[in-house]
Amino acid sequence: MPRAASWILRPKVLVICCVTSHPRAQRLETNCLFDSQTCSLDRAQQGRLVSILCGGGAGGSTSKLAHSHGCVEIGESVRGEDVYIIQSGCGEINDNLMELLIMINACKIASSSRVTAVIPCFPYARQDKKDKSRAPISAKLVANMLSVAGADHIITMDLHASQIQGFFDIPVDNLYAEPAVLQWIRENITEWRNCIIVSPDAGGAKRVTSIADRLNVEFALIHKERKKANEVDRMVLVGDVKDRVAILVDDMADTCGTICHAADKLLSAGATKVYAILTHGIFSGPAISRINNAAFEAVVVTNTIPQEDKMKHCSKIQVIDISMILAEAIRRTHNGESVSYLFSHVPL
Repeated sequence: MPRAASWILRPKVLVICCVTSHPRAQRLETNCLFDSQTCSLDRAQQGRLVSILCGGGAGGSTSKLAHSHGCVEIGESVRGEDVYIIQSGCGEINDNLMELLIMINACKIASSSRVTAVIPCFPYARQDKKDKSRAPISAKLVANMLSVAGADHIITMDLHASQIQGFFDIPVDNLYAEPAVLQWIRENITEWRNCIIVSPDAGGAKRVTSIADRLNVEFALIHKERKKANEVDRMVLVGDVKDRVAILVDDMADTCGTICHAADKLLSAGATKVYAILTHGIFSGPAISRINNAAFEAVVVTNTIPQEDKMKHCSKIQVIDISMILAEAIRRTHNGESVSYLFSHVPL
């Protein structure tokens, strides 16, 4: 028998960015980042991935037919490749989801070896349980759709409820923005040692206690009662914020009614300054006008959802770039390395 080869040719990684959701582009971008015979990415190549996350690259296309059905074409062969499809999450959520599902299926039936969906902001994550009669559990439905489309692996960030990972029968890596948030606080808030970390609702208590422990500061929380969706009826502050810098921390903000009411509550309770730090800045409806009129020093969000247009209309919005976290997660996943390091560190 012939002697076995002393090397193994691993599939190269192919990153596809769904940018129909990006307001400045109407095509699917593809770019082969590296030949994985070397099994590594250098910093320059990671930078190329960062540029793809922002809409760079070339190849592939997407369009809409006359009856508004999406039409996807991949610009190069994906046979045997390790494919990562990035859906940025801006634009219409249903269009984004369908585009992602079609791309996954297109790559799967084109014989790619593995398809990983990189979804920084997971769609319908807030509908993770039945909170009233006849309500859907849409997050579970989305999980089923991704699996049926052919996804082999999911990479996401700060799920609204970490239990959503249990909706899947495939591996899910839920990355955290916390290391990047801690870095931003230490570098941009000079009085951070005199701050207090505040959760705008009881559900975020675990998140703020983790950040408070790592900063060695105290925490507080606000109990809210809603009379209907996106409207808060009453707030009760639990904790002492007097003469301290209050930092509101939450996983997402939509219409921003909660965080703006919370800012007023904190200032009336004696806080000297109020910041808000959010992983996912959806900012729909009256959100921007509310932030402009609120007493925030800054509203800090990650770029799991692109914020360029929102920043033009609101000078208080600042962005933490998490693209290198996603780049490193992709590199580690492709090379079969652990991603646990990213749960507590920001890649350099």
